[in-house]
Amino acid sequence: MPDLNYHHLFYFWSVAREGGVTRAAERLGVSEPTISTQVRALERSIGEQLFARRGRNLVLTDVGQMAARYAEEIFGLGREFVEAVASGTAGRSLRFRVGIADGVPKLVAFRLLQPALELADPMTLVCQDDSPDRLLAALGTHAIDLVITDAPVSGLPIRAYNHPLGESDMTVVGAPALVERYRRGFPRSLDGAPFLLPGEASAVRRPLEQWFSERGIRPQMVAYFADSALLKTFGQAGVGLFAVPTVIVRETRKQYGVQVLGRIKEVREQFFAISAERRLKHPAVVAIAESARTRFLT
Repeated sequence: MPDLNYHHLFYFWSVAREGGVTRAAERLGVSEPTISTQVRALERSIGEQLFARRGRNLVLTDVGQMAARYAEEIFGLGREFVEAVASGTAGRSLRFRVGIADGVPKLVAFRLLQPALELADPMTLVCQDDSPDRLLAALGTHAIDLVITDAPVSGLPIRAYNHPLGESDMTVVGAPALVERYRRGFPRSLDGAPFLLPGEASAVRRPLEQWFSERGIRPQMVAYFADSALLKTFGQAGVGLFAVPTVIVRETRKQYGVQVLGRIKEVREQFFAISAERRLKHPAVVAIAESARTRFLT
C-alpha cells in the first residue's frame, strides 16, 4: 500500500464531519468536484470504499467509519501541536478514549470514569456510546482504549480481557405520583403497575424479568429502551416505574426528580472494563479499576 496522502484524508474527514460534499466545499471554500476527486483518490489508494449512497445522502461504510475515527485522532493531534507551540506548552494532555455500552447507566459511567479526571497529569477524555459489538470492534483496532459494559465478554476474534469493576443491587424508582400510588405492599404492588425495562442488550433485563416471574408479579410493560438515559427521561415524565442500580439512586433522584419505591436486593447488575491488555497499564484505566474496588460496591 502506498504512503497515506494526508491531503486526501483531510478532504475525506471534512466530508464525514460536515455530512456531505456540498457543506464540506462551502466550509473549505473549494469546489465540490475538487473534494470528490480527493476522496476518490483516497479510496483508490487504500482499495476500499469509504462512502455509500443511500438515497440522496452519503453514508460512511464500515471502513469509512474506522477511517473517520483515525482521521479525528490524527487531525486532533495536529491541532494540539499547533496550540502547544503557540502557548509554549512543553507537553500535551494524555488522550483517553472510552466506549460506553448503551445499556450502562450514564450516571454509573460518570462515577466509574471520574477518577481518570482526577489524575495529577492532564487528561483529555474522549467518550462514545454505542452497542457493545461495535465498541469491541473499535477496541480490536485500537480506536478506543477501554470499553465499559454490564456483561463480561468471551469467545471474541480479538484479544480482550475482562476487568470486574463492581456490582450493585437494584432499586425501583419513579415519578412521585406513581410511587405514592404503588408504595403500599411493595413488591406485590408492582403487579399491574406500569414499568419501563432496558432493552435486550442490557445484562440486567433478564434477571429483572426472572425476579418478577418467580414472585408471580406481572407489571404492565409499557416500553423497552436500549438507551438508559432515554428510559430515565420517560420515567421522569411519569410513564412508568423503573429500576436503577442502588449505587446511583441518590444521583438519579436529584437529576430526574424521582422517588424511591423499594429495593430489589436479589437482582444485581455488574460492570466491567474491557481492555486489549491483560495487565492494566494505562494510568487512567488503573485509576478507574482501583477506585471502583473501594468506592463502587453496594
